[in-house]
Amino acid sequence: MSLPYISVVYHTIMLNFIENVLCFFESCFSRKAAFNWFVTITIGLMLRSDKLGVTSVIRDLALNLGCYDSMLHFFRASSWSLEEIRKRWFSAVRLYAPLYKEGNYHVLVGDGVKQPKEGRRMPGVKKLFQESENFAKPEYIHGHMFGGLDILAGRVRNWACIPLNIRLHDGLQAARDWKGASVCEASHVVQMVEDTYRAALTFGNSLLLLDRYFLTVPALEKLGVLNSSGDVRIEIITKAKKSCTAFEKPDLRRPGRGRPQKRELLFI
Repeated sequence: MSLPYISVVYHTIMLNFIENVLCFFESCFSRKAAFNWFVTITIGLMLRSDKLGVTSVIRDLALNLGCYDSMLHFFRASSWSLEEIRKRWFSAVRLYAPLYKEGNYHVLVGDGVKQPKEGRRMPGVKKLFQESENFAKPEYIHGHMFGGLDILAGRVRNWACIPLNIRLHDGLQAARDWKGASVCEASHVVQMVEDTYRAALTFGNSLLLLDRYFLTVPALEKLGVLNSSGDVRIEIITKAKKSCTAFEKPDLRRPGRGRPQKRELLFI
């Protein structure tokens, strides 16, 4: 077979795969027009040559300029729900992706990203402290605090990380008074555990890989509460912090005066 023929076959298979995945989301929309806009915008985001929002989609797909307003209305339409699309995306990844498993556990990867922003009055923008040890970065920035969750696919020598979910985890306190706004009051580390649990309801028992920043008491307490529900089980794999200490229960109280010992240092 000639090389052009192989290229045509490859592109045909790829286009059929993209079509099947996009059609998998059709049940999330109550109106056919909203689903058509969803497909158009998704293809536009895949093909765009720059990052100028809706304008990039219109330019690279050679759409009529009158589509600009209609495309903006799509993001505010009541004919679809972001949560339903997110759950459908989890199901699509489980159905179509060759997911990697460690024993009976899928492997999820979570991390936080601080994206600097120039506009101080943008929704969700706040002053953030950077814990990075890179001295080239400023100590404080103004920006968005995102929490991202991915899942491993492929094999040990050829891993791929498929994005599952990314959303703002901090800075939305001012939006509590907005009409129809649903703002979570939990901390960034707790929200990461909650996002993992929502994904695990689709994928099953999972291992969550995190850096040592997420090793906090609130996160572990939330993990214990979610695991006690019995639906799925999540195990966190991370490094211990440099300041990590462990305690054990003290021996029986010795006779004498003084306050009884509450705990005994095990190691530092």
